[in-house]
Amino acid sequence: MADLESDDPLDPHVHLDEQAAESALRPATLAEFGGQPRVSDQLDLVLTAARQRGGVPDHVLLSGPPGLGKTTLAMIIAAEMGVPIRVTSGPAIQHAGDLAAILSGLTEGEVFFLDEIHRMSRPAEEMLYLAMEDFRVDVVVGKGPGATAIPLEIPPFTLVGATTRSGLLPGPLRDRFGFTAQLDFYDSADLEKVLARSARLLNIRLSDDAAAEIASRSRGTPRIANRLLRRVRDYATVRADGVLTRQVASDALTLYEVDPLGLDRLDRAVLDALCRSFGGGPVGLSTLALAVAEETETVEEVAEPFLVREGFLMRTPRGRVATPRAWDHLGLRPPQGSRGAGAGSAPDLFSQG
Repeated sequence: MADLESDDPLDPHVHLDEQAAESALRPATLAEFGGQPRVSDQLDLVLTAARQRGGVPDHVLLSGPPGLGKTTLAMIIAAEMGVPIRVTSGPAIQHAGDLAAILSGLTEGEVFFLDEIHRMSRPAEEMLYLAMEDFRVDVVVGKGPGATAIPLEIPPFTLVGATTRSGLLPGPLRDRFGFTAQLDFYDSADLEKVLARSARLLNIRLSDDAAAEIASRSRGTPRIANRLLRRVRDYATVRADGVLTRQVASDALTLYEVDPLGLDRLDRAVLDALCRSFGGGPVGLSTLALAVAEETETVEEVAEPFLVREGFLMRTPRGRVATPRAWDHLGLRPPQGSRGAGAGSAPDLFSQG
C-alpha cells in the first residue's frame, strides 16, 4: 500500500494505489451496501437473530457473477458480528490437511471466507461437511491398515462460501448452508449511487450526468463502475481540469475502448471474429478463443456471460452463434439467408420463430 499522508479519505493528498483504492471503496456495513436490498434485508435478519441468541450465524453461501460484492459481504458479516475473518480460496486448498490446518486455527465465532468454493478438492470438501455440521474434523494419522482417525474439535464458526458457478457445488455441500443468497446485476440507478459514494471517498467532482454515463457502461457491476470511475478521473485530471462531466466521461471511456453499451476490446474482438471470420457461427469455443488470441476460460468466463445476457451471442449445442443484434452493433450485414447466424445454421436456430 502506498504511504498515506492523511487519515481523511477526502483529503486530496491521499494517494492510493489500485488495490488500496478498491479496498477503501468497499462498504463497511450492511447499511452502506446498496444495490442488493433483498439480500441485505435477509442477511440482516440472520445476523441480528444470531446476535440476540448469543451464537454464531448459520453458514452463508453467496453466489453470483464476479464483481457484485461477495467478498465485501463476507467482510461485512465479520464486521457486523464483531469477529475476525479468515480468508482463503478453493484452489488454495488442494489437500484435506490444508483445510484442517486452517480450521484448527479458528477462534470461536470467527468468519471463515472461502472464495471460489466450487474449486476446492474433493477430499477437502468431504472434510468440510463434518466441520460445518458438527464443528470437528477427523485427522488421519498413519497410512494403510494402521491408519487412525483422530477427531479434533473446532470452535463454532461461520463459513461464508462464495461462488460464481453454484451449479458445480455438490448437493450435500449446498444443503449445509443455512442461508443462500444469489446476487443480481445492479441497475443503472443503483450504480449511480455507488459511483456518487465512491466519488466522495476519492474526492472527485462527479456530475450526475457523468455518473449516469459511467453507470450505463459498467455492465451492471460495481467493481467495473469503480474501475471506470478511476480511469475517468485520470483522464479528467490530465485533460479536463479534474471536472467530470458527461462529455469528459464519454471521451475518457472511448479512449479506454469501452463503448456506449459497455462492450470492451475483448467483447468486440469476439463478436468481430464470430461475424467476420466465421460468418456468424456456429463455431466452437476453442476455435473462437484462438481467433482472438485468448484462453478459452477468458472468453467463456469474462466475455460470454455479458454478451449472452445482452443478446449479442447465443450458446447452442453446435457452438457459438452471433445474433442479429451483434451484426447490427458491428455495422455489418449477415450473410444472405442467415438471419444473423451462420448460413448453415439458420434453419436449426430460427425455425421456431
